[in-house]
Amino acid sequence: MRRQIFFCFFLLLVMLQVHVDAAVTRNVKPQEAFNLVNQRSDLYLLDVRTLGEYQQTRLEGARLIPIGQFTKRLSEVPKNRPILVYCAVGSRSAQVVNYLARKGYPEIYNLYGGIYAWAQKGYPILQGGP
Repeated sequence: MRRQIFFCFFLLLVMLQVHVDAAVTRNVKPQEAFNLVNQRSDLYLLDVRTLGEYQQTRLEGARLIPIGQFTKRLSEVPKNRPILVYCAVGSRSAQVVNYLARKGYPEIYNLYGGIYAWAQKGYPILQGGP
């Protein structure tokens, strides 16, 4: 009986620790991402496309860290801010969101449909080189 109580207590502690350490990761549609950009002044916008894609079109205030350079430049991404990650259509950004979650980043959003879905909704974008 003692052994069962100890095991249950241990299991409860492990589950609480997992819950505390769990990251908030969500796919967000363009409308929700637009709301995040406008309502969260601390939001870190992360573009994981190539330099060429970034120079063609991007979100204002976004930082470019191409997915191919991401693990080397991880230290540039703040852990104390919510992060909205985007790419062209949402595939590369989803990979980065999962990676950030595994690295302990607490609040990460993936722009579902990428910058293309954002632009299709008529939300603001910057065009041309920075």
